[in-house]
Amino acid sequence: QVQLVESGGGLVQPGGSLRLSCAASGSRFRLNTMAWYRQAPGKQRELVATITRGGSTNYADSVKGRFTISRDNAKNTVYLQMNSLEPEDTAVYVCNAAVKVVDMPEYNYWGQGTQVTVSS
Repeated sequence: QVQLVESGGGLVQPGGSLRLSCAASGSRFRLNTMAWYRQAPGKQRELVATITRGGSTNYADSVKGRFTISRDNAKNTVYLQMNSLEPEDTAVYVCNAAVKVVDMPEYNYWGQGTQVTVSS
């Protein structure tokens, strides 16, 4: 089994910054593409950013130029640096990873989510 645990959420004023982390734990696994999603109250889950194992990235138009996704493969961790935060960024941010466990097919794992609130 693999577990994803997010951290770094909280309350921040508009224009502020936060850095989210998502660490994977388990045994005999490899993390392939990782992603951050978010879900605001009353809205559908939205893909925020993705990063391949080799470091190629993609972003939702709403966060381009403000958010940066990165990863440390040695630490099995993905990060989301969020700058110039806006009230519209308020949501639960959830980590996702395509995980290959030895002798098993690739499977998608989800974290439990971390709340980000942007408010003055």
